[in-house]
Amino acid sequence: MAEDLSRLKIDKSAQALRPSRRRAFLLPALILLVAVCLAALYVLGVLKPAAAVQTATASFVYPSQNFTVLNASGYIVAQRKAAVASKATGRLTSLRVEEGSRVARGQVIAQLENDDAEASRDQAAANLSVSRANLNQAKTALEDAARDYDRNRRLLEKGIIARNAFDLAETRYRSAQAAVAGAEAAIRAAEAGLRGASVALEYTRIRAPFDAVVLTKNADIGDIVTPLGAAANAKAAVVTIADLGSLVVEVDVSEANIGRVTVGQPCEIQLDAMPDERFPGRVHMIVPTVDRSKAAVMVKVRFLNTDLRRLPDMSAKVAFLSRPVGPDEGKPRLGVPRAAVMQRGGRPVVYVVRGDRVRETDIRTGRGLGEMIEVTGGLKAGEKVVVNPPAALGDGGRIEVAEP
Repeated sequence: MAEDLSRLKIDKSAQALRPSRRRAFLLPALILLVAVCLAALYVLGVLKPAAAVQTATASFVYPSQNFTVLNASGYIVAQRKAAVASKATGRLTSLRVEEGSRVARGQVIAQLENDDAEASRDQAAANLSVSRANLNQAKTALEDAARDYDRNRRLLEKGIIARNAFDLAETRYRSAQAAVAGAEAAIRAAEAGLRGASVALEYTRIRAPFDAVVLTKNADIGDIVTPLGAAANAKAAVVTIADLGSLVVEVDVSEANIGRVTVGQPCEIQLDAMPDERFPGRVHMIVPTVDRSKAAVMVKVRFLNTDLRRLPDMSAKVAFLSRPVGPDEGKPRLGVPRAAVMQRGGRPVVYVVRGDRVRETDIRTGRGLGEMIEVTGGLKAGEKVVVNPPAALGDGGRIEVAEP
């Protein structure tokens, strides 16, 4: 019985050896597992250091940039512009236009009070009527005097009347001729007076000197308008107008580059107000003077088409071209820098930035656009791509955008 009980004792020496053997086995396994996990994370790019790269944005590029020889900036200026006023002084009673109104040559823009001018014109017209009536009366008297003169001359030749009777008829005839001449002169004077009164009346009607668009309205109904604008609260110009068909872009070209510009050279014009459009133009004039302060020469570029959205004083950029823009070169094309495109298995790819990582993306390319290349598919405008990607960079790799 005692022997059976002794068998029930726990062998502590054997139990003490098992945990140490287990720990000795688990430690290398744990280290191996950690190493495998770290290797997997490194392969997946989690533990890879971020690659410093430069990026560029896929944007629309005009083909004309490939044959642009010079760029300059300036402003739109109307070659025909006028501050329309009147030669007369008076109160403005009617204003028939406002900003943006289109006016034709000779159209009445505004009206000054003109009661006195109309009265003067009516008086001159009446004076002319009186002068014409006097002329008719003088001509009638001349006809009577002429008949009497002829009759007395024949009677004198026959010796029927005395010489003094004939002399009286002749004197009457000569006086009638002078009266007719005086009446005719009076008519001419009355006609001149009527023209003067009509001109004075016309001065109260302010007309457009040429076809144009109203830019500013400088006076309102009730204002005193005077040619010199010297009186207190008086206005000289009623409106300012410009011929939008005479718009040109005036740009300053440095002396060092003026040799690249010639009269008639094709150009492309971009307006800050319409940045997504390009307007064809041509060099109209190279002004033969130099601005010393800028060391520049003014060049005037004329638009080849008409667009009512273009307004004087808009800022503009002009690209001077080596040749005219072709029929298929007027629209922008999506492009990226050539240095962003790589070849993978004979197909073009780019690294598109997605947060702090990149994704290898297949694209379709077209014609070259200078330092850019056209992208016809696989990429959207505004997406960022890596330029000159490092050889170690792969799909899903982490990046850090370097400062330019």
